[in-house]
Amino acid sequence: MNGGIILRQFFDVSLPIMEEMVVYPGKPGPSIQRYASVPRDKVNESLLTMGSHTGTHVESRLHLRNGRGGAADLPLDHFYGKCRVFDLTHVEGGEIHRQNLEEFQIGPEEIVLLKTRNSALGYVKFLENYVHLKMDAAEYLVNAGIKTLGFDYLSIKKPEGDEEVRELLINNTTLFLGLNLAGIPEGEYTFLGLPLRIDADGAPARVILVRE
Repeated sequence: MNGGIILRQFFDVSLPIMEEMVVYPGKPGPSIQRYASVPRDKVNESLLTMGSHTGTHVESRLHLRNGRGGAADLPLDHFYGKCRVFDLTHVEGGEIHRQNLEEFQIGPEEIVLLKTRNSALGYVKFLENYVHLKMDAAEYLVNAGIKTLGFDYLSIKKPEGDEEVRELLINNTTLFLGLNLAGIPEGEYTFLGLPLRIDADGAPARVILVRE
């Protein structure tokens, strides 16, 4: 507050959609093709082709099981609210365990964002050894009762295996992946993450953090 004026900082922690962007190996990269152009046409318009889990995106239960709820069925209140960013850039070995989270005293209905060295290394090329969560950490978050979890890479489990980590989190939280938390200090923010309203297994999202 400054003379009755509320000063807010806005941080866009979502990845820009570009044809040359990093995608998970084996997944399709986005294509942006102009099909109408000024001055030949009256307007500029483009055809966008991309996977449902491209860049910053939200996961859904339909991603893992047929007949489950898709991205359009996720609770709206999981997309907005007070959140905390936890700095885990010091974690060694590439694995986040329960003991790395216990100091934060995480409680029910929280929105939690985990900042790791993934953000510092960036999305220039795919990281073969990206930091990921282990089962004890996933169980701790679910037992704490969080409603939304944001993570700073394209997957939250290790590259090969640990499928139960992803399944536990998707079934019990709303999971945002592909966040870029470089330059975002640890602390409290207001979280606004809005996936496209697509009845599919996942959906691209724009994620904004607001700090007063």
